[in-house]
Amino acid sequence: MPISKSTAKRILIESGAKRVSGEAAESFADHLNRLAYALAGKAVKLAKHAKRKTVEKDDIELAKS
Repeated sequence: MPISKSTAKRILIESGAKRVSGEAAESFADHLNRLAYALAGKAVKLAKHAKRKTVEKDDIELAKS
C-alpha cells in the first residue's frame, strides 16, 4: 500500500506548509515511496540472511544505517 498523494500532502501541512500544490504532493509521495520500498527491501534481505521469514524491528533499524 503505497503512500498516497493525500497522505503526503497531509504530512507537508502538518510540517508547517500553508498550502501544497498537487505536483508537490505527488513528488513528495513518490520520494517517500522510493525510500520506504528501499528500506523494506534491505530489511527483508537482513531477515533472510538470518534465516528468518519474519522481519523484525532490529532488521528495520539495521536497514536504516
